[in-house]
Amino acid sequence: MRNKPELSLRVRAMRYLARREHSRAELHTKLQPYVQEGEDLDAVLDELEKRNWLSDARAATQWVDAKRGRFGTQRIAHELRQKGIAEDLIAETLPQLKETELDAAREVWHRKFGIQPQDAKEKAKQVRFLQSRGFSMDVIFKVLKLSSATGED
Repeated sequence: MRNKPELSLRVRAMRYLARREHSRAELHTKLQPYVQEGEDLDAVLDELEKRNWLSDARAATQWVDAKRGRFGTQRIAHELRQKGIAEDLIAETLPQLKETELDAAREVWHRKFGIQPQDAKEKAKQVRFLQSRGFSMDVIFKVLKLSSATGED
């Protein structure tokens, strides 16, 4: 039985990038176990960045677009940091996220609850849920106040 030839780091990287955008730090972590003696992972990543096949900015944009309807600014920023996205790129995305955060929080709240809390216990539950999704307290209180003021459900 013939063994499959080992895939090069570049081929592995291209396969990961074909599926979705990755940050440099993410791709480095995924490829690290496959580095053979004499291979230079950073050189491979540098080449991919030079050819614009690897981009932290695109990875951040894709992640934000995928998560903005379900999570708040705080959680998205935290997840971007975990993916190794630089603070300056995160700071660039925050203003656009904050613009749509109230709408996203209202949509998440509406899908999960749809009715105003009837007592303090239910209100605390709704607040905790929205906090776990990364919405700020300011936005959460606007959602709960706005929904009760307009009578929407």
